[in-house]
Amino acid sequence: MLDIKQMIASILEKEIPTLDDETIYNMLEYPPEDNMGDVALPCFKLSRILRKSPVQIAEELVNKIPSDPRIEKVESLSGYINFFLNRQEFIKEVVSTALRDKNKYGSRDIGKGKNIVIDYSAPNIAKPFHIGHLRSTAIGNSLYKIFEFLGYNSIGVNHLGDWGTQFGKLIVAYKRWGSKESIENGGIKELMDIYVEFHDEAEKDPSLEDEARQWFVKMEKGDKEALELWQWFKEISLKEFNRVYELLDVRFDSHAGESFYEDKMPPVIEELKEKNLLTESQGAMIVDLEEYQMPPCLIIKNDGSTLYATRDITAAIYRKDTYDFEKCLYVTGAAQSLHFNQWFKVIELMGYDWHDKLVHVPFGIVSLGGEKLATRKGKVVLLEDILSEAIKKTLRIIEEKNPNLENKEEVARQIGVGAIVFSDLSSNRIKDVSFSWDEILNFDGETGPYVQYTHARTSSLLKRAEENVDIGFDASLLSSKEEFQLVKTLYLFPDKLVAAMDELEPSIITRYLVDLAQDFNRFYHEHPILVEDKDLRQARLALVLAVKYALANGLKLIGLNAPERV
Repeated sequence: MLDIKQMIASILEKEIPTLDDETIYNMLEYPPEDNMGDVALPCFKLSRILRKSPVQIAEELVNKIPSDPRIEKVESLSGYINFFLNRQEFIKEVVSTALRDKNKYGSRDIGKGKNIVIDYSAPNIAKPFHIGHLRSTAIGNSLYKIFEFLGYNSIGVNHLGDWGTQFGKLIVAYKRWGSKESIENGGIKELMDIYVEFHDEAEKDPSLEDEARQWFVKMEKGDKEALELWQWFKEISLKEFNRVYELLDVRFDSHAGESFYEDKMPPVIEELKEKNLLTESQGAMIVDLEEYQMPPCLIIKNDGSTLYATRDITAAIYRKDTYDFEKCLYVTGAAQSLHFNQWFKVIELMGYDWHDKLVHVPFGIVSLGGEKLATRKGKVVLLEDILSEAIKKTLRIIEEKNPNLENKEEVARQIGVGAIVFSDLSSNRIKDVSFSWDEILNFDGETGPYVQYTHARTSSLLKRAEENVDIGFDASLLSSKEEFQLVKTLYLFPDKLVAAMDELEPSIITRYLVDLAQDFNRFYHEHPILVEDKDLRQARLALVLAVKYALANGLKLIGLNAPERV
């Protein structure tokens, strides 16, 4: 599809020899108001280069710019050069591209032949899958789909928290306060209860912490009883996790968790020793990072057990060897930034030239009524409870408004779950989120259901038309400001996808989808689609179908379904 900024940059490059077209391209803007043109060049930066006022530069350049059939007119205004596109040509180009590309509209081959590993979700075994885990799962799942849509080979890794001292704590808790029957019946909620009880009791009796550490050391040394209990806790947890993933329609290419790297750590620890990176400190082994203004990276504790950093370093080396990634993304909370900075630096000190391919994708904290979520204190909201409540609410709305809808339960799942995911992805990922039942179950306004309903409206219109849409439609008939604005927003879809990839920010797509849905609904309310005039009807149906493709593709890229009927 025509890149209008590139087209204009190429024209201007001939008139501004001091700048190349890439620099000019990056200076071009989309004006906020229609009377300012469709693309604008602010001349303020040029003022320093050409030693003239922005107004004078704009006026002189306007007179030099040659005519082009793709541009209707060029104007100078207050130091800006405003370009007005040939609307008929532009509409024909954009809508025809969407109709031709269909479910590939917006896709590119930017990452062709490159692998990208995305580490996301990663809940801890024997702890509930709560609302805080949704952020990593939703952001990571969306990034996976965005990169794949733009030509990369995405590899999704669920780096399960299935190893570590917390399992020693859980074994102690089970032996003191649990039973086989209560765990089998209560599942992960019962495991959480005894885990909370452990921490309550450990505050009174610190020796419990020592006992827990001893059990984890037993696990690392292959103790039969310890490993059997660990495996049992893991199976119970995975059963419940998979139920949530099924609701979210999230899949992974690898479930290699922390335990997977247990037998792969000794060679890495040996490599750190050989490269003289390990230092003893109070019986523990560390990599000293004082030179880099960071605390030491702890590799082996004084009891001989390993830590998150040991496993993360080992996992990164394994992934590079296995997948030869272009980048490896880690979608975790911003609170873990120091941890990633530390072990990324260790990878660099080990001499691996791909250390800069490791990227932490941080996100804000999820709080509950202003308080941080804390499993050990029992302060969590289970994600499955939220999803179930959203599905029930959606089903009640469908029963009320469209009781004869086919597959009501599945549509309710798609919209209810979509509402939760869309809500989570609506804000910039780095922003902190305070969980509120009222807000997360509010389907009015700029929400996932609003965008999904808009997609269903486009499907309904096309079904009622009962005719094929001709790619050879007459673009001159789409002459209103609502139609042109809708096409301009439609045109931006491919650029928004690239921006979302570059900034690792799915919220760029959610905000775009709301804009597209709003522009479509304005067009829909102002202009009847199924008119008697066959040519006009075909032109408007072509625009409807083009919007349908963009909405469906965008929803898919943030992990939502696009129902045909609601």
